[in-house]
This record gives sequence, C-alpha cells and structure tokens, in this order.
Amino acid sequence: MADSYVIQPGAARPLAGERYTSRAFMEAEWDNVWTKSWLITIRADEIPEAGDFVVEEIGPESILIVRQDDGAIKAFYNVCQHRGNKLVGDTAGSMAYFTCPYHSWRFELDGRCSYVQDPEDFPGGDPCARASLVEVACKQFSGFVWINMDPDCASLRDSLGSIWDEWLAYPLENMVRVQATSVHMPCNWKLLMDNFHETYHLPTAHPEGIEYSEDSYQETRLELFENGHALGQSKCCLPAHRLPDHKPRMTAPIAADLQRWGLDPEDFCGRERDAREAVQQQKRKLAGERGLAHYEMLSDAQLTDVFHYTVFPNFATSLNADGMLFLRATPHATDPERCVFDCWYYSFGGMSSHIELVTLEGESDQPHAEREFIDYGEKSLGVVLDGDAWVMAGQQQAMRSRGYRGAILANQERRVAQYHAMIDKYIAGYRPRPSNRSAA
Repeated sequence: MADSYVIQPGAARPLAGERYTSRAFMEAEWDNVWTKSWLITIRADEIPEAGDFVVEEIGPESILIVRQDDGAIKAFYNVCQHRGNKLVGDTAGSMAYFTCPYHSWRFELDGRCSYVQDPEDFPGGDPCARASLVEVACKQFSGFVWINMDPDCASLRDSLGSIWDEWLAYPLENMVRVQATSVHMPCNWKLLMDNFHETYHLPTAHPEGIEYSEDSYQETRLELFENGHALGQSKCCLPAHRLPDHKPRMTAPIAADLQRWGLDPEDFCGRERDAREAVQQQKRKLAGERGLAHYEMLSDAQLTDVFHYTVFPNFATSLNADGMLFLRATPHATDPERCVFDCWYYSFGGMSSHIELVTLEGESDQPHAEREFIDYGEKSLGVVLDGDAWVMAGQQQAMRSRGYRGAILANQERRVAQYHAMIDKYIAGYRPRPSNRSAA
C-alpha cells in the first residue's frame, strides 16, 4: 500500500545537503524520530540466563537490556538515579544486580532500587522507593529485542504492519550469526539508509551482482508499506538484461548455484534465464533430505530471490532462503557526519550463494561470531559492502558542497523519497497508530 505523502519524481527534492550535515536537523531527528520509533537491537539468545545483559549505545543514549528472573527481557536507560552516573560500564555480562560504581547504589534486575548508602541522611527518608531505573518499552520479535523510548508508542506489531506477517515465513528465531562487523563510518547515518532504499546503484557500484541478479527496475518488485517501511524484491539466479551486449549468458555464480542443487549448467546453455525456476523446483525436491524443512514455508520466489526490507528508521535486511544480511545504521552521539554501520550476516543453516558476496573470505563458517568494531577502511567488508561504504564516505563530502543542489530522483528511487517524507512527518508530529491487530 503506497502512502499518499510519497514525493513524486520531479517534485520537491527532499535530499538537501543540510539534512546530512546540520546539527539542528540532527537534534530534530533525535527528538522526533529516534526516540519515537521501534529500534532493532540484540538477539534475545544473547542473554539466555537471568542477569545476562547487553548495553546498546544508540546516539547519546545508553540502553541496558537485561534478562529477568522470570525469563522476560526488560530495557532501561543505563543511568543511576542518584547523580546520573552511567550505571553499567561493560558492554555485556551477567550480574545478580547492578551496583553504581560511584556511590554503590544498587538496582535489581527489574530496575528497583534496593540499597542506598546512608539512607537515613536523605530528606524524606530512604529514597529507594522513588529511585527505580527508568524503563524503556521492550518487545521480542523475529528473535530480536526491539526497544522504543516513547512511553506512549503504538505496539511493535502495529508499527511493523505488513512486515510482521511477511517475516513469519522465515525461521528468524533460529538464526546463527556468522559475521558481525561494525564500522565507524565518516558519514551521516541516512546516507547508508538512502543506499539501501534503491537498486539504481547496483550496475555501477556492484557490477558483480548483475551476474546473479536481475537489476532492471521493470522486473524489480517495489512496495511501500505503512509507517515508512518498504520492500524491494530482486530476482536472483537470473542473468541481468544489463549484461554486456544485453545478452543473457551462463555466469559463474549461476552455474555454481545450479551445481549446488545437482543441476548441470550445460543443460541451460541458450536458456540461461530458465535457471531460476529450475533451482526453485530442485530446492523443493531436495529440501527434505538436506534438512531444510523451512523451505516448505517459503514461496517459490523466496527460494531464490532477495527480499530487501527497509524498516524505518535505521534498519535494512536482505532476506534469502538461507539467511539474513543485517544492515543497521546508528547515529553518532554528537556529530551528524559520523555513524556506526553494522553489517552482519545470520545463517539459517542452508546453502546460500548470497553469503559469498556479503561475507569475508573464511568467515562464513564461524558460528556465533563476536561483534568486531573497526574504522572505515581498516579492512574489507566483503565484495558488495565495500562498494557501498566507499560511495557513502565520498558522498558525505559532497553534502557540504555549495555545488550540490539536492537530489533528482528516478521513479525507481521512490523508496528513498518515501523514507525522507516519513522523517519529515515524524518531525512534524506523526506517530504510528494502534490498529485492529492484536497488541504485541
């Protein structure tokens, strides 16, 4: 369902440079977008036992996410209620309770203050009853923990809308993280998200991709969902029409996919574009013996294609039959021209050709990969993401240029237009509303 506020090509140009450089705009985004939206954070299985915790740094806020004694998960602002000291300094761990390192105030897993030093010295008596941690809305879905800093927020299900139902087809609860690189990027977080909202850049920035995926906008399914989310479906195991001489040919990645599924690439000479359907049928046939029961939940298109979802405001994911490419942008605490880019890969345990393009050599077989922080340019992010990062680092400089007059968007970039229109709507006061769906 397309939203009525989508900016049409040739109309207003929403991507003025100051959106990426202005501290005033950064503050407006923080107050009206980041603190009013559901944000994807950790995997719930990262904190399996009571007292296990992870601290998520999101812009200027630090969020403490902790497993409760009853198995639930709660989130709190990571700040002691005495004098505002950061309560937990570690990024992850396990504690029976949390003790402030400044004056030893103690907080239980559920946020209650249970001990203060010299309680009799406070006007009004022991302050414990009025000093609990400030809780943040917290829900679990698709194996992840989502948080929202707005105490009056709509439910996560209402916010995700159609995405909630579409993701149920994938075994997201059972994923294993096989790569976890987080990059300190010299660019505004929205440049990352702009990039993930369109495929117009693929032939230029990712020429290797058209050997496996049809990039033509005529054959790419685009959907604009409610609340600023979107979907782009790219047909894969399909040589692009944009290949040299505009002639389909058998390419190395498609041949490899055919061979993975017991098919001979020679049988498809002259009919290379039949490979996609043949692989779909073969996956149906062999899924059971290869232990891929979740294929039964997927459509034929989901067996071969990439379904690239963008979840407002800062998350994008390419879902294929065997895994998830996790792409998240988080703003810097004070600098609009810096951000953190999480480029992780989760596997369902299948045989995906996509992982070869998005992970680093030798890392795709490492289960439960630990998160690694690097600076931009320090190491490769994989064939595909290197091209994205290089473009965005250079693009940030152009956002400061007097010579940049704003974006001119093609119709196939309408997800970008919707995205910025939604940012503006949030700044103007828009919030997702409860629907008739059951609360989640």
